[in-house]
Amino acid sequence: MTRTTNEQPTGGADIGAPGPSRALVPVLAFAGIVVAVMQTLLVPVIKDLPQLLSTAPSNATWVMTSTLLSGAVATPIMGRLGDLYGKRRMLIASLSVMVAGALISAFTSTLLPMIVGRTLQGFAMGAIPLGIGLMRDMLPREKLGSAMALMSSSIGVGGGLALPAAALVAQHTNWHALFYGAAGLGVLSIALTLLVVPESKVRAEGTFDGLGAFGLSAGLVLFLLPITKGSDWGWTSATTLGMFAGSAAVLLLWGVYELRSKAPLVDLRTTARPAVLFTNLASIMVGVSFYVVSLVLPQLLQLPKETGYGLGQSMVVAGLLVAPLGLTMMFTAPVYARLSAKYGPKTTLILGMLIIAIGYGAGLGLMSAPWQSLVISVVLGAGIGLAYSSLPALIIGAVPASETGAANGLNTLMRSIGTSVSSAVIGMVLANTANNVGGVEIPTMHGFRVSFLIATAAVAVGLLLALFLPKQRPAAHTQLRASSEEDANLERAEEARWGSPLLERSRELGGGFRGRVLDAEGTPVARAKVTLIDRRGRQAGATLSADDGSYALAVPTQGAYVLAARADGHAPLASSATHTGDDSPVDLDLSLPGETVTA
Repeated sequence: MTRTTNEQPTGGADIGAPGPSRALVPVLAFAGIVVAVMQTLLVPVIKDLPQLLSTAPSNATWVMTSTLLSGAVATPIMGRLGDLYGKRRMLIASLSVMVAGALISAFTSTLLPMIVGRTLQGFAMGAIPLGIGLMRDMLPREKLGSAMALMSSSIGVGGGLALPAAALVAQHTNWHALFYGAAGLGVLSIALTLLVVPESKVRAEGTFDGLGAFGLSAGLVLFLLPITKGSDWGWTSATTLGMFAGSAAVLLLWGVYELRSKAPLVDLRTTARPAVLFTNLASIMVGVSFYVVSLVLPQLLQLPKETGYGLGQSMVVAGLLVAPLGLTMMFTAPVYARLSAKYGPKTTLILGMLIIAIGYGAGLGLMSAPWQSLVISVVLGAGIGLAYSSLPALIIGAVPASETGAANGLNTLMRSIGTSVSSAVIGMVLANTANNVGGVEIPTMHGFRVSFLIATAAVAVGLLLALFLPKQRPAAHTQLRASSEEDANLERAEEARWGSPLLERSRELGGGFRGRVLDAEGTPVARAKVTLIDRRGRQAGATLSADDGSYALAVPTQGAYVLAARADGHAPLASSATHTGDDSPVDLDLSLPGETVTA
């Protein structure tokens, strides 16, 4: 098991020390939205790219494919680098690479430099798991649920809001202005991060697994490339099938290597836990369902009315009608926090996918007027928002604090794989069902409805997978147990110390307090946090109770103290006690809830 390298100090931290800035969550969420914008930035001009870049349509698709591939590769790698060397540092690095890529694209109208720029822009997708990791390390548990929900949803929020904004810019200015705007947003996000976001002290031990990173990158490229280019190459061509076979071989060898590595890029044993495995598999299905609406509705809205089913809207109006998809996802975050605190993230994930299924099912009959697209966007936004918000809480509840970045990076990758599969499958469906009019392929209503049915089927599979998730208590009591940086550090440090019975270890501490943490029935409470507070209200020490409820705390000097104890599912306890300063420990049992009992 990977462990953090830094330990919690035994004293000197003020109980009243200021927590993270209130701007922390908005700034991290803004960074997530900015990098997510890169995924849909060129959607309004995608049909014009061959002309704009003076290249063949098959070559122009690389402008979109390169961003997708680099984003998929970057998410688990940047998450692991953040765990090892600092999440804030890697977040700033991700945003800086994105800004460089945007500027390269802004100054070129030729294919190769544009692909290079777009590849660098996609690399910034690693900011999403890094932001989630920073939130876990720094926020108190009562604020973490809604914060992670907002950060997780920023993928959809950024994609949804980018469509109308990019359409407006592309319709009224030079298309290069899209990249200047992206670079400006990236610089603003870097500045806000430097001003507001502190570096997390939670670290994982070990070194970066370079060979593992190369193997995962190669396997992902060999898998995602034929998915995105299969329609052009032919799904049964030697190139497509060869790449799929190569991907399977590379990922199999990579898995064997990771299992034998002392410091793997991805801890596959942790990934194989049911809570992590089924969450990641469900994430693929949610990713599939999210991208379908982004592909179908803008095309339906912009098709001429002369087709008999097109809604005849401009590029900007179509973007505005789809924008509520992202806005609803953003406003769903606080709703998710309340639902998850009461029922748990597994229930909210299932509820979210049920709403998605209802949205797509109703959407089969709501394609005849622009306002109906607005209704579909709102309903699907609510469902996708709840589903996306549940995913990081499920992952965090199943992995150690030191693996948060890598685990959430892998989960973000699963969503990216879902959107990639969705893009390929829906693109193939729309192409195969299109009508050829004067050499122009026009999507049909039949193709749109088949696409919605595919999304509904994906959600049904996701629901089935979610049912296999282990039953968990509400997030407010379990998943966020080590949510704050202080608790995460303390838990890792205490885990490393349990080599002998705690009461024997207390003899090594000399004088101090020792005893057990018990519940109202006298049953020992494990993993309870016991904090020692001096007469000035400052923290003089802290520890976690052992499996048998035992705790031991040294005292810096004689005098009066307060012992505060808290544990998941129990009311907190604060009791006064006095130590005379000799070498004999004071035996003191702490009853939750209730009064202190002298042993």
